Amino acid sequence: MAAFTCVQIFLMIGMLVTGSINTLSKKAQNDCSAEGYKSDKHSFDHPWFQTWIMFIGETLCLIGLCLHRRRELKEYRKQVTENDALMVQPHIEVGPPVHAKILQWVVIVPTCCDLVGTSLAGIGLLYVDASVWQMLRGSIIIFAGILSKIFLKRKLKLSHWLGMLIVMIGLVLVGCSSVFKSQSHKTNNSKALLGILLIMGSQIVSASQMVIEEVFLKKRNLHPLHVVGLEGTYGFLLMSFVMLPAMYFIPKDGAGDSYENSVDALYQIYNSPRLLVFCLLYLGSIAFYNYFGLAVTRSLTAVHRTLIDACRTMMVWGVDLIIYYAFDKNFGEPFDSTFGILQIDGFLFLMIGTAMYNQLIDLRNFVPCCTFQSKEMKDVQHDSSYHGNIQDVSYSEDESDNENTKLLKGKR
Repeated sequence: MAAFTCVQIFLMIGMLVTGSINTLSKKAQNDCSAEGYKSDKHSFDHPWFQTWIMFIGETLCLIGLCLHRRRELKEYRKQVTENDALMVQPHIEVGPPVHAKILQWVVIVPTCCDLVGTSLAGIGLLYVDASVWQMLRGSIIIFAGILSKIFLKRKLKLSHWLGMLIVMIGLVLVGCSSVFKSQSHKTNNSKALLGILLIMGSQIVSASQMVIEEVFLKKRNLHPLHVVGLEGTYGFLLMSFVMLPAMYFIPKDGAGDSYENSVDALYQIYNSPRLLVFCLLYLGSIAFYNYFGLAVTRSLTAVHRTLIDACRTMMVWGVDLIIYYAFDKNFGEPFDSTFGILQIDGFLFLMIGTAMYNQLIDLRNFVPCCTFQSKEMKDVQHDSSYHGNIQDVSYSEDESDNENTKLLKGKR
């Protein structure tokens, strides 16, 4: 196994850190309290406004796209210059890089899915801990697999189905730990259940976004940074001129308050420097997480990205515990000694199911008959089995790369 280079280690650490900051800073915003538009101190309860911040962060990916295109053009010119200096006839197979137009209106369709999915997940985060939220987002594997089977006619192997089943068991355990925890603390466990349902619903929308992106954007050969940047731009415009103004005039619980008061959110951010820092961390982490995620997939493999996402869940949970017990009990989350074991078990099932879905676990190592058969047929079908294994491996890597490249926001 080849050792990682310093650049690859930096990219992996960058993806892990920025992805964890993404989740932690978003939850920290919900835990903040500040004076708002009516000058009374209250919690920062603005999930749709957080979606607006997210789209600003995604829009910054267009800067990364411009830098990427500039580097491609610079490399091409350098190659032409070197050939001219050596008095050699230029022989460049590809030619100068051809880039798609910046504006691609078809991206509006997945943008709407991104808007709804992220906002639902943000509302769900109000009612559950950050670690539970991060774990429940693993349910996207189930919905993405089923939707790709139905609409993309993708062939799912036994490892995929078993992986989804194990992930489902893990989700049930994590969800039960959250509901039982809220019940034991004599809080409204119906809100915890509502949060779980909202998060699961958001992952259905996000999985639909993956399928739509593959159907509409695959033939256009758009760079992932291009897609994310456009989704951020269109989402920012939709939220600024349609969603947020409309929600301002929708009453909330008949109390006269707005369902989403963005003016109140801006006042709270202005009155609380801590809340401002969390919002800026959330905005910046989204942009950098998308970049690091893409760089890891290209420099290494999608398998490494899957492992980093799993480590991200552990890091979010660990940092939340450290913040609560070592720094400030108003932030982070405590460990429930009664039902915390359910969350640990659920996390292990999620890890195993995700690894199996991404074919990091070879089922043939656990089935004796497969091992025996492979030894008996080794001399008879050596050539055919060899080529067949190569095809299986390449197919799984291509499929995994395709899905992980389109899901650049670990957003969330």
